[in-house]
Amino acid sequence: MNKIWLLGAAACLVLSFGSCKPKQSAYKAAYEAAKERESAAPVAKTDDVDVVAEANNDGEVVAVSKPLTTPVNETPRTEKIEAAEGEDASRLKRYSVVVGSFKNKTNAYSLKERMQNDGYDAVLGENEQGMLRVIVASFDNKPDAAASRDAIKAKYVPNFQDAWLLEKID
Repeated sequence: MNKIWLLGAAACLVLSFGSCKPKQSAYKAAYEAAKERESAAPVAKTDDVDVVAEANNDGEVVAVSKPLTTPVNETPRTEKIEAAEGEDASRLKRYSVVVGSFKNKTNAYSLKERMQNDGYDAVLGENEQGMLRVIVASFDNKPDAAASRDAIKAKYVPNFQDAWLLEKID
């Protein structure tokens, strides 16, 4: 009698713990349903994208939408910024192109290193609130800075679409 009782209790435990385990197939089904709803949603046509013809990996020409370039007359964000510890302050000019802003030093240095590996002369700037700005280019005039920002946005689509201009104030 004790063996049956013990066997029944063990079976109940196995069934109860086995049913609590998340099922990967349930997650996959939910993900696929969400993707289906997303692709079935109507696409709104806006005036803030350009449709450009590009060649894909197979050599076929396809239409690709890209964000319009930001106008040069856009007002840059202004703040007092200094070179972060260990950085060359002479590389910070009046207008800078910022691709990332971090409180966490590790994240800032990681993005700076990535941009340096891609050939940019990246530098870290720190504002009065302690935010580290990853600056990939710095210029004395605004049009050159805006052109550089737009080139970075185009090169790294879809990343860095929120790159912005920073005007250094003394």
